[in-house]
Amino acid sequence: MDLKTVTYLVVGFTFVLYIGIAIWARAGSTKEFYVAGGGVNPVANGMATAADWMSAASFISMAGLIGFMGYGGSVFLMGWTGGYVLLALLLAPYLRKFGKFTVPEFIGERFYSNTARIVAVICLIIASITYVIGQMKGVGVAFGRFLEVDYETGLYIGMAIVFMYAVFGGMKGITYTQIAQYCVLILAYTIPAIFISLQLTGHPLPQIGLGSTMTGTDTYLLDRLDQVVSELGFSEYTTSVRGDTLNMFVYTLSLMIGTAGLPHVIIRFFTVPKVRDARISAGWALFFIAILYTTAPAVAAMARLNLMDTVNPAPGQHLAYDERPDWFKNWEKTGLLGFDDKNNDGEINYTSSAATNELKVDRDIMVLANPEIAQLPNWVIALVAAGGLAAALSTAAGLLLAISSAVSHDLLKGVLMPSISEKNELMASRIAMAFAIAFAGYLGLNPPGFAAGTVALAFGLAGSSIFPALMMGIFSKTINKEGAIAGMIAGISVTLFYVFQHKGILFVSDWKYLQDWGSNWFFGIEPNAFGAIGAMVNFAVAIAISRVTAETPQHVKDLVEHVRIPAGAGDAQSH
Repeated sequence: MDLKTVTYLVVGFTFVLYIGIAIWARAGSTKEFYVAGGGVNPVANGMATAADWMSAASFISMAGLIGFMGYGGSVFLMGWTGGYVLLALLLAPYLRKFGKFTVPEFIGERFYSNTARIVAVICLIIASITYVIGQMKGVGVAFGRFLEVDYETGLYIGMAIVFMYAVFGGMKGITYTQIAQYCVLILAYTIPAIFISLQLTGHPLPQIGLGSTMTGTDTYLLDRLDQVVSELGFSEYTTSVRGDTLNMFVYTLSLMIGTAGLPHVIIRFFTVPKVRDARISAGWALFFIAILYTTAPAVAAMARLNLMDTVNPAPGQHLAYDERPDWFKNWEKTGLLGFDDKNNDGEINYTSSAATNELKVDRDIMVLANPEIAQLPNWVIALVAAGGLAAALSTAAGLLLAISSAVSHDLLKGVLMPSISEKNELMASRIAMAFAIAFAGYLGLNPPGFAAGTVALAFGLAGSSIFPALMMGIFSKTINKEGAIAGMIAGISVTLFYVFQHKGILFVSDWKYLQDWGSNWFFGIEPNAFGAIGAMVNFAVAIAISRVTAETPQHVKDLVEHVRIPAGAGDAQSH
């Protein structure tokens, strides 16, 4: 059976599964729509959280980033994983004990202000929309290659699938769909990795294969990769870094606090019955996440080595363009892989120099193309396509729910129409979700210049605005509404200003090219990493303003005390 037919069958089966689950888990109340009724098993919620958190950036982009950046790509592993730990330890249990539906609702009540709630909604929407653009690109890339439709058509199909299970099912439908999506994406990620590790090193576990010798030789895989990339002028894979130590540190910190501040992950902890269950589900989610994240470095290195060995079969030799393999031809059709014969010799010269390099490789294709490069069976390649789509759709659904909840629950119910009935609020939630999907699709087709090149920007925006407000709201009794509002506005404004000032570099992944842009950076910190600086501005402004304005009311201090003390933690109903 040919690849296209197998892919249609595998991807089609997963879509039928998602829609079937959504019909079965249709939300009948606002509580089911926003938090799945608050009764999700902690293990199941851990799996759904892992799928919600591991987006197309984790499945498709991360290994590609590490593959081309080498050791410097560790900022994504450390930042995203470390951020989840921050979220699990410092935010999730306390927010769950607070017992509300959304992040803006917590901020509005903790800072006793509808204005604070509205500012939080705006920050949430900006960060979530920026992030969802990356998911839409992942859907378009996967469809474009494996279903042999154009990018736009693929995006429309993805929008329709999300519409069917998110609009009708809400959080209840999304939760159970995400459990299925996690199973699909983790199998799709690990099975090809096992095959390729066996091919290259003889070890079935990619984590062990990464540090092993290659089959039939005494050469270690990473030594071989270092040798290959160095011969072509690239930085040595195992020692390359992205800028100086300060930039690496701030980039990692920005990803950490951004991860902890992303609302679509935080709201997952409102779906379990008790505070204790929130802690348990956080632990299970970390376990499920670790399966992919410990595999990613091996996938990255092996994909880069397979690519290099294909286009440079031996030292000093280059692949003739007319002899390029089928996988190369297939990816050329998508526009994500390209050849420009600058010296007219008919050979693919892949080098680190922009002046002589003839191969354009979009880093997002590495995970999806690797099984084809390794000549794995068609069913494995089709499974990878289904996994990439599952990762993109699961996170897109979570983000879109966070956006629609912010509009219907926080703006409409919380501020504009407090007396709206539950039935009408549920209808408003579904309408808001539909509009959010349409808007996200439009941005996927016409991505704004400042956000099109990276998903890291979304983490910076969330980290500079939402994370500090949550931390101060939970752990400080002295931060008042004026301080919180001014801090959120200052944090996200500084970050956006810095990004717009340097937006051209967001399309560049190679540090050698980035250095030419960075002469006027703030202490050498690149825009993708600036969220951590924005967060510092947020904290500083909030503390300063709070000291010169009215003291926090006593009932709010009591609320903070109640949220932080474990005694009596139980069902949200008791609060």
